[in-house]
Amino acid sequence: RGVPRELGARWMEPGCRSCTCQQRGQVLCEAISCSVPCSHPLPPPAGGCCPTCTGCLHEGVARAEGDVFSPSDGNCTVCVCLAGNVSCISPECPPGSCPTASPPDCCSCQPAKCSFHGRTYAHGARFSLDGDNCTTCVCRGGEVECSFTPCPTLDCPQHQRQLRPGQCCFSCRDPPRPSGCFVDDNGVEFPIGQIWSPGDPCELCICQADGSVSCKRTDCVETCPHPIHIPGQCCPDCSAGCTYMGRIFYNNETFPSLLDPCLSCICLVRAAG
Repeated sequence: RGVPRELGARWMEPGCRSCTCQQRGQVLCEAISCSVPCSHPLPPPAGGCCPTCTGCLHEGVARAEGDVFSPSDGNCTVCVCLAGNVSCISPECPPGSCPTASPPDCCSCQPAKCSFHGRTYAHGARFSLDGDNCTTCVCRGGEVECSFTPCPTLDCPQHQRQLRPGQCCFSCRDPPRPSGCFVDDNGVEFPIGQIWSPGDPCELCICQADGSVSCKRTDCVETCPHPIHIPGQCCPDCSAGCTYMGRIFYNNETFPSLLDPCLSCICLVRAAG
């Protein structure tokens, strides 16, 4: 290549070839053989031919000696670079269950099933005990948790609560049917079906089966010029006699007029129809 070399001289040619000047002016070149005693050597430094084990090359990333790192796709795996070798440690996950000491994404696992009273339940399954619908159980990671069915808050007093057959929670009894009607603050009670007048003879009230009071007024349709008003009776009586100047006279009874003593009066009851 235009450069004089002495006999026995050695030099490096591009492409990591080692050349020697031999007898009779001949040049012998051989490719350099590199002995790499590590699993993840770094690329040769600038001007060098052989990789170096003073660091590590892992997934295209150069790591320094003693560097601790996690691979991009390793769940909870930890790696360390030692003399060009990469050693990784992964968490030990028992088969079929999830360890509580490791994060949930470290192990590929399925929550443990529950065996309870001879039956197997999947994780998260809810069920009731045999013959006891008032208790609800749930399977959580191999363990069964049971609790009583929650009951609503009742607004009735204790003595009005009852537990019906087949029910888990107490309920309020139906209020007792009323035995009568209370009509005033003094506690006066009328039995169901009782009819009475509340002070006005033209108004009648009745005690109904549900304990309420129903009242109705009476309309008087029979009229006459001189009716008799009987105390305690709603409508005037036109069939018993006549009322004249505050006095009561019976049918066909004669009496002198109080306005003119020469006049004689007679009570005539109006004929029906």
